[in-house]
Amino acid sequence: MPDAKFSVSFAGPLVTLQDAGRPGNMRYGVAASGPMDRLAFDAAHAALGNSVAGTAIEVSLGGVILNCTSGAVTLAVTGGDFVVEHGGQKRGSWTVLTVSEGDRLTIRAGRAGSWAYLAFAGDLLAQSWLGSHATHAPAGFGGGAVLSGRSIEVKNAALREDRLGDIPQPEFTPDGPIRVVTGPQDRYFAEGAVDRFLSAPYAVTDAFDRMGMRLDGPELDLKAALSIPSEPIARGSVQVSGDGVPTVLLSDHQTTGGYPKIATVISCDTDRLAQLRAKDKLRFAAVSSEQAVATCRTYLENKQAYLDHIAIARGTLEQRLMRENLISGWSEEDMSAAT
Repeated sequence: MPDAKFSVSFAGPLVTLQDAGRPGNMRYGVAASGPMDRLAFDAAHAALGNSVAGTAIEVSLGGVILNCTSGAVTLAVTGGDFVVEHGGQKRGSWTVLTVSEGDRLTIRAGRAGSWAYLAFAGDLLAQSWLGSHATHAPAGFGGGAVLSGRSIEVKNAALREDRLGDIPQPEFTPDGPIRVVTGPQDRYFAEGAVDRFLSAPYAVTDAFDRMGMRLDGPELDLKAALSIPSEPIARGSVQVSGDGVPTVLLSDHQTTGGYPKIATVISCDTDRLAQLRAKDKLRFAAVSSEQAVATCRTYLENKQAYLDHIAIARGTLEQRLMRENLISGWSEEDMSAAT
């Protein structure tokens, strides 16, 4: 198959190359990294029919502009409610389209969401580190940041005309509070702190990146907790510093920390949490460990069914019209106009 090449006309901060992550290395001080919104990342690859969720571009609110300098490739954009511009047309994210030599593709922030994903029907070339292309943004290890003036190459670029069009968005992700399991250091907080955390609204602040999200809301008073030994940290940990302000740790979180953790966001809620923007409001709700396990198992079952569904090719425009019995009486000129 031929290759497709792009030049990067513009890339905002924190536009990086990501694969599914590099688990199993926290004992060496290396975070798993990977996409902030794992569902959207997987959906982009599934919609293209990629057998493996390979490497994609994670696009931040800063956006990205790519010019196709040679070849052609079908690609998918998922994630937040971003604006996709191509061929003089604007459309929303959650779409599959084909870009050819001479085309410009612009992805920029829209009405909601903080992260979008750009996946290709082919192999996006990237530098590997510890067996993964996932970029650890603070250190730059892995595939690295997408920077203005650089080039991007997709090997084995494929055209998948039977997959073009809108991608059905998932309907099994809940609205409402972000669910957490309280602890493990809730005993180090002053009386009433856990109740305030669970009952009061918080807002996302500008201190938000791939490492974590600092929140604005009621202070969570500590009682002699800052001397606890450092211990491993999980994605979704809600860590509280000496000023009583909570921070939710995300994809590029540090591997150990000595601040007390008042709660941990359950894994199936971290995607929608990461898509919030500065000044967005949120609340937390406590669930038991048993409820968290059951909830996440159900979520993963629904997620797999959804990915299997969108992975089915829909057919070319002509094939879709035939299936819908709309082809009868159309002329060849009508078909040409429709395409």
